[in-house]
Amino acid sequence: MRSRSRRYLKATIISTGGFVLFGIVTGLISNPLYIRQVPRTPLDYLFLTTTAAFLGVYTFQRTDNQRNDDKTATAGTVVGFLAFGCPICNAFLLALFSSSALMTYFDPLRPLLGMGSIVFFAGLLYSRSQSSCDACSIEEQGSQTH
Repeated sequence: MRSRSRRYLKATIISTGGFVLFGIVTGLISNPLYIRQVPRTPLDYLFLTTTAAFLGVYTFQRTDNQRNDDKTATAGTVVGFLAFGCPICNAFLLALFSSSALMTYFDPLRPLLGMGSIVFFAGLLYSRSQSSCDACSIEEQGSQTH
């Protein structure tokens, strides 16, 4: 029981921390350090919230005896970040492309990236829950035979 409550606490901290950190870095949470160059949209907030929530659920689901999907979770987080981040404020993208190219070609694709991130994380969490249930049923069968 104590372990489960610690997992809830850790997942809540990760989710809340991710929301605040990503929100400040992308300018979705107003702050004096960073001014967003692209207007905020409701989809930006939706993708920020779902990405942070998925990070918390992934953290909650993660146990020592499960397979390691950290690279997959990282990829989902990066795609989510690109979906709600300001495209012309992203130094990496700006170094690769011009701001006009980003606004013309990349900005319209951000909702698709956000949906892709949601599908990516949902698939990851679903597959983890299925493998977790398979492991539980094997452990139950093993304990019943002893």
